Amino acid sequence: MSEDKYFKFSNAVLVVPMVAVLTIWMVFWLELRLQVNWSHLGVFPRTLSGLKGVFLSPFIHGSVEHLYNNTIPIAILLGALVYFYKDIYWKVLLWGIFISGLVTWAIGRPSYHIGISGLIYVLASFIFFKGIFTKHYRLVALSLVVVFIYGGLLWYIFPIEDGISWEGHLGGFIAGLFLAILMKVRTPPLKKYDWERDDFNEEDDPFLRHFDADGNFIEREEEQNHTEEASVKITYHFKKSSPEEGKD
Repeated sequence: MSEDKYFKFSNAVLVVPMVAVLTIWMVFWLELRLQVNWSHLGVFPRTLSGLKGVFLSPFIHGSVEHLYNNTIPIAILLGALVYFYKDIYWKVLLWGIFISGLVTWAIGRPSYHIGISGLIYVLASFIFFKGIFTKHYRLVALSLVVVFIYGGLLWYIFPIEDGISWEGHLGGFIAGLFLAILMKVRTPPLKKYDWERDDFNEEDDPFLRHFDADGNFIEREEEQNHTEEASVKITYHFKKSSPEEGKD
């Protein structure tokens, strides 16, 4: 099966990120419109009531800056997830939110943890590790792109800045790694060239047969004979004109 069957653009590549972005902005707009604060719906660690935030906290943000900083990463990473892992992206999303939320609930400080940044860490971690594990060149390239663009996110799984839920980031990172190990994904078979086959014989290759084991050029006798046999001999015949010819 060709790679186009595995990596194929669909409407979901645009629709899923768009729905996610519109949802978090709509929730924030409703908070402003209704003059309410829904931060209490976030994850509050080690309390029974705080468990509701496991699924609700990704949709709640504390400020426009907080919301804006999460919008572009979630859109890009969701688009990449849907395009390259179209068979399992819903599982990654649901299980990622659940596992990262539980980890945050278990290890977090006694405060409300809100924001979709935990899911961003799930996606970045999953895409990076899954690409490395599959060893498929396209997915490995995607992993390197994620590292290049979002490698700096790694620092925020540590408590280096006040006011940031590093526990949620760490929970997302752990969830992404766990899902990358656990979930199976179909990848297109890598194309094998003739020289990569186990039964490949160098003597059959018209180029390699001109070199010995040390890489030195050799001119094979049978090639010389074949060249000699294939050569074309041309014999010219001419007739001398007599003295009488050519006179008027």
